[in-house]
Amino acid sequence: MSTVVAKQKEYRKWLILANVSLGTFMATLDGSITNVALPSISHALAVSLNLVQWVITAYLLTIAALLPIVGKLSDSLGRGRLYQVGFLTFVGGSIFCGLSGSIWMLIVGRIIQAAGAALLMGNSQAIVASTFSKAERGRSLGITGTVVSLGSLTGPAVGGMLVGSLGWESIFWVNVPIGLLAFLAGIWILPKEKLEQVSEPFDYTGSMLYMVGIVVFLYVLSNVQVWGWSSIWTIAGLVGAVGLLIGFYKRETSISFPMLDFSLYRIRTFRVGSLAALLSFISLFCITVMMPFYMQNVLGYSPHIVGYVMMANPLVMALVAPLSGWLSDRIGPFFLTTGGLLLNAVSFAMLTTLGAKELPWQIALHLALFGLGTGMFQSPNNASVLGAVPPIQLGRAGGLNALVRNLGMVLGTTFSVSLFSFQFHRLAGSGERFMIQGEAYSATFIAALHSVFGAAAVICLFGAFVSARRGKPVR
Repeated sequence: MSTVVAKQKEYRKWLILANVSLGTFMATLDGSITNVALPSISHALAVSLNLVQWVITAYLLTIAALLPIVGKLSDSLGRGRLYQVGFLTFVGGSIFCGLSGSIWMLIVGRIIQAAGAALLMGNSQAIVASTFSKAERGRSLGITGTVVSLGSLTGPAVGGMLVGSLGWESIFWVNVPIGLLAFLAGIWILPKEKLEQVSEPFDYTGSMLYMVGIVVFLYVLSNVQVWGWSSIWTIAGLVGAVGLLIGFYKRETSISFPMLDFSLYRIRTFRVGSLAALLSFISLFCITVMMPFYMQNVLGYSPHIVGYVMMANPLVMALVAPLSGWLSDRIGPFFLTTGGLLLNAVSFAMLTTLGAKELPWQIALHLALFGLGTGMFQSPNNASVLGAVPPIQLGRAGGLNALVRNLGMVLGTTFSVSLFSFQFHRLAGSGERFMIQGEAYSATFIAALHSVFGAAAVICLFGAFVSARRGKPVR
C-alpha cells in the first residue's frame, strides 16, 4: 500500500509541475505575442503606432508593479489559491481583449490580463520549489525556466501564425479554453495549503510608493527614445521615480513587516543569481527585439520565415534546459551558469559579423547557439536562487525572481532600441531613414545593429563575472 501511495505522490507532483508550467507559458507568451499583431491592431482600430504600443507597455508595467505584492500576499493567503485566481483573471482579461472594439478597451483588457499573469508568474516557481525535494529542485525548476523562456521567445512566431490565419483577436481567444481547462485541473491537482491564523499586516504605504515609482520609472524608459535623454520630461520623470523608490526602500528596511523583504538580498546566492538573471534577460531581449527588424528590413524575409528562424532559439533551449537542471542537481550551478553566459557572450560577438546577404539557416544556427547558452544558464540559476531562501519565504522569493525577469525584458527592449536609434541616426547623419536608401541604408542598419550586439556581449561577460561569485545555498 505504501508503494502505491508513493507512486501516486510521485505522479501528482509532476501533474502540479505540468499545471504550473501551462500557466507560466500563457503569462510569458502574452508578453511578446502581441509584437507582430500591432500593425494589424493599429489598422483595425484606426489608431497610430505610438498609441497601439501601449498594448504591450501596459501589460509589462502592470506585471512589474504587482509582482512583489503578489509574492507578499502568497505567503499569507496561499500560493495555490492565488495561482487559481490568476487563471480566472487571465481568462477574463483575454475575453475582454478579444471583444475589444476600441484601443482603450483593449488596453484595459491587457491590464486585467497582466494582473492575472502576475498572480501566475509570482507563484509558479514557489509552488514548484515547495513541491519537489531539494535533490529534484534543479530539474523541476529547469523545466519551468524552459517554459518561461519558451513563452517569451516563441511569442513573435506563434503570434505571426495566428494573426496571419485567424486575425489579431485570435491571439487572445486562444487563451480562454486553455486557461479554463488549467483552472479546472488545478482544483484537483494543486496542493491545498493550511493558512496561518495570525497574518502579517499589509504595507499599503510601501506598496503605493513601489507601484507609482516603478511604473513612472519604466514608463519614462519606454519613452526615452521619443523624448530624448536631455528632455525635461525624461529628467523629471527619472528623478521623481528614483525618489519614490528610495523612499520605498527606506520604509521597507525600517518596518517590522515589509512588503518586499530586502533581507533576502543579504543571502549571497540569491543576490548574485538575481543580478545574473537580470543581465541575462537584458542581453537576450536585444535579440528578441532587433533580429526580426534585421531579417525583414535588411534581408527581406517574410514574417513567416522570420517566425520559423526565431524558433531556433527556444527549441534548442527546450532541449537543453531540463538536462542542465538535472546536471545542476549533481554538480552544482557554477559551471553551468557561468559557462552559459560566456557562451552567450561568444554568440553575440559572432552576431557582429552578420552582413546583408545571410541565409535563413545561417541566422538559425546563430540563434540556436543562444538557445544552448540560455538553456545552460536559466535552470541552474533558478534552482540556485530559490534554493538559497528559507521555505517560508519562497513566495516572496519567487515573486522577486519573476520581477527581475520582467525588468530585464523591459530594460533590454529599451536599451536595444535606444542604442540602435542613437547609432543609426549618428551614422546616417540626417537621422531620417528616408534620406538613405538601398545599400547605404542596409550598411547603416547593420553597423548600428553590430553596436547593440557588441554591447550585449559585454553585458553577458559582466553577467558571467557576477555569476561566478555565487556561493553555496544557505538554509
